Amino acid sequence: MSLWRRLTAVLLMLAALPAAAETAADRAARASSDLRAAIEALKTAESGKDRIAALTATIRAYETGLSSLRDALRAAAVREAEIQASFNERRDQIAEMLGVMTTLQQSPAPLLLLHPAGPLGTARSEMILSSVAPALQVEAESLRRELVEVRTIRALQEETAATLQKGLDAAQGARIALAQAIQERTDLPNRFLADPAELTALAANATTLDAFAVGVSKLENDISAPRADFEGAKGTLPLPALGRVLRRAGEADAAGIVRPGIVIATRPAALVTAPWPATIRYRGPLLDYGNVMILEPKAGYLLVLAGMGTVFGNTGDVLTAGAPVGLMGGEENAKAALSAGTQDGGGADRPETLYIELRQGGKPVDPGPWFIDTKEN
Repeated sequence: MSLWRRLTAVLLMLAALPAAAETAADRAARASSDLRAAIEALKTAESGKDRIAALTATIRAYETGLSSLRDALRAAAVREAEIQASFNERRDQIAEMLGVMTTLQQSPAPLLLLHPAGPLGTARSEMILSSVAPALQVEAESLRRELVEVRTIRALQEETAATLQKGLDAAQGARIALAQAIQERTDLPNRFLADPAELTALAANATTLDAFAVGVSKLENDISAPRADFEGAKGTLPLPALGRVLRRAGEADAAGIVRPGIVIATRPAALVTAPWPATIRYRGPLLDYGNVMILEPKAGYLLVLAGMGTVFGNTGDVLTAGAPVGLMGGEENAKAALSAGTQDGGGADRPETLYIELRQGGKPVDPGPWFIDTKEN
């Protein structure tokens, strides 16, 4: 094939190539930077005026940064695979383009412009050259960007392990400090709810979560519950913990059991917070639900959070929105967090489950519409 036909073929080939995609490596780099900032905040949170608020905010920032980094790394891994697949598919085209560029570089300029068809052929050849040269430059730059992106992705993957380990150590220390700060706090408002012995007996005799919740709702209710418009907040509440919805209200689990609440899959040791100002009606172990926290955001409403490894506070404590109420079970592992970032997701990276149930007048209602991340648009 003559050089001119090869040039024309390459020009058509370049016109058909896809445009460069937005880099996933940049998103991963930003997420990594955000996580490092959160880790630094964790290290300094203990010196804040309000340790509980500072520790809660920075732990949540760390968890958010970790989640973003893992999602970005997953997207980066997918992008790397896409680039590799694109290289494989375009191998012949790239070889053809490189061959043409090599020929152009090696051939003397006067010879390239000389055409056996005379002046008309020479003019046409100059037109083809003027069109092909910029296109060749564009494609060469595109290939360079893609190669740089692959190198950046691989470098981020190598650096992430150390970053996650630092974050893990800082987060574990912050969680311990948070638990200690809550235990030491003496200025938390408190409302008398019921004789603790009555709650203990109720928990000991409960056969189901439903029966226990109904019993709690019948206990003394003079608690001066928060006056804010809880009903008006429907659809705006944040989930108590960062995670992914596994089951909605009324969906059967693997054993065929149907519950009126929703199930959130979370990372091990994830922080659980109150989504709305509330009073603690009960906290402690119950049946096979692990630790259970029952909050009263408004008279007549009970918010049940079940499945935590650790719970904070005492019955009667009045909490502000965003106040920590507990930690999920399990132990956070940097290696697992890193490997989860390169997989396609599916719940394996979030082995803990938080059960959320909302009750009004003693009867369960679907909690999904109350939360931003679970309401149906």
